[in-house]
Amino acid sequence: SFIGEESVAAGEGSILTDNPTWIIDPIDGTTNFVHRFPFVAVSIGFVVNKKIEFGIVYSCVEDKMYTARKGKGAFCNGQKLQVSGQQDITKSLLVTELGSNRDPETIKIILSNMERLLSIPIHG
Repeated sequence: SFIGEESVAAGEGSILTDNPTWIIDPIDGTTNFVHRFPFVAVSIGFVVNKKIEFGIVYSCVEDKMYTARKGKGAFCNGQKLQVSGQQDITKSLLVTELGSNRDPETIKIILSNMERLLSIPIHG
């Protein structure tokens, strides 16, 4: 099966089944792309039985290829990635994105979530 982000965004229905399924977003960061903000990628995932098996993200501007496979780890241009050992949340950096949906109920939920996140004593 195949699920394309652009077709789903255009209103086409999509149901994830147990079938092997490719999930593709050819312009991940469409709003960034439209505004010439250089954070755009091609994102591809492969799912079986509704569980991700592997994923690939190519950051076009940076020329970086991120890959990950279930049980095998994650890599950037072939070099293994790992999470930091930081356990103190006050030294963490929070990065978020608000999305493009401007429905009043959605905005209310997003802002409520943001308020909870911003009350955490983070570094930045």
